[in-house]
Formats: sequence, structure tokens, C-alpha cells
Amino acid sequence: MKLLLHTCCGPCTIHPLQVLRDMDIQVMGFFFRHNIHPYTECLRREETLARYAADQSLKMIWQPDYQLETFLQSVVFREKDRCRYCYHARLHAAARIAGKGKFDAFSSTLLYSKFQNHSLIREIGAAVAKETGVNFFYHDFRQGWKQGIEESKSRGMYRQSYCGCIYSEKDRYFKPAKHTAQ
Repeated sequence: MKLLLHTCCGPCTIHPLQVLRDMDIQVMGFFFRHNIHPYTECLRREETLARYAADQSLKMIWQPDYQLETFLQSVVFREKDRCRYCYHARLHAAARIAGKGKFDAFSSTLLYSKFQNHSLIREIGAAVAKETGVNFFYHDFRQGWKQGIEESKSRGMYRQSYCGCIYSEKDRYFKPAKHTAQ
């Protein structure tokens, strides 16, 4: 099988790539960037992934532009449902490229994270597959969560501490002060 794997970052690629290769699946990566903010964060993740991909002989397709405005316009006033949009945008882009490249299927390293909504990713992947005619390959990679973390640390890889969008960065770092009544 020839599979296009949406890759969100280097650390999250480690375990899925190993599993897929162990299943004798030919894997090519695809890096989608519109959802990663700020741009310096996007570049840092891309650089880390590029080094890992080169080390693993993983061929990559790199999204050439950075449509920050499109991403923000698509989620503004729908911030609570932003992940649905983000999953769809990434999976749809991967499926379109997979179709053009005559891949048998597409998948995502999102399925490695214990912080992502697997049922929603699976639902969107199936809908995108139906729309594009390219199979969505679902595999729960979470069982390798700890091993992937350990390997990324041993490699000295940059490990981000939030999903990607500016909203997830806020969720991660902003802790409202507790006000006491006076």
C-alpha cells in the first residue's frame, strides 16, 4: 500500500512511521502549515520534521504557503468547534494530494496523540474519503505514545507544548488570575 501521511511535527511522526513501515506500507509525509501559529513556531516544527524525515529517508511534501488569514477567518466566532475545521482542512488537503499522487490511502499523525479527538478525526476522515475517492487509513497509534516521547527526547528534537493554533497556545499558557472579593 502507498500511503500519504499528514505529519503535524517530527515527534508525532516517530511512532506512526515505525508502525506503518512495520506493516510494509510505503509512506510519504505531508506537512500542512496553516494551523500552526505563530509563524516562528511553524518554522521550528518544520525544521525539526525536516531533520527527522531526512534521517528516516521519509520523502515529504511541504505545503508551500501560509494561509493564516484563511484559518482564522474559518474559525472566528466558532472557536469552540475549531478542531473540527482544523481536522477537516488537514485531512482534506492530504486526501487531495493523495488523489493526485495516486496514493492508495491517506492518514494522519493526529491519530498518535492522546490529546486529539479520535472519533471526530475518524468521522471526518471517512467523510473526506467519500468525497475525494481516496481511502482514509485509520489506525490508533496512541499505544506508542510513551515510546515516541522517549525517542524524541533522546534525539533532542524540539517538542512543542501545544497543538498548533493560537487558541491552543492560549489554552496551554494563559491561566486567569483568581480574583478574591474585597
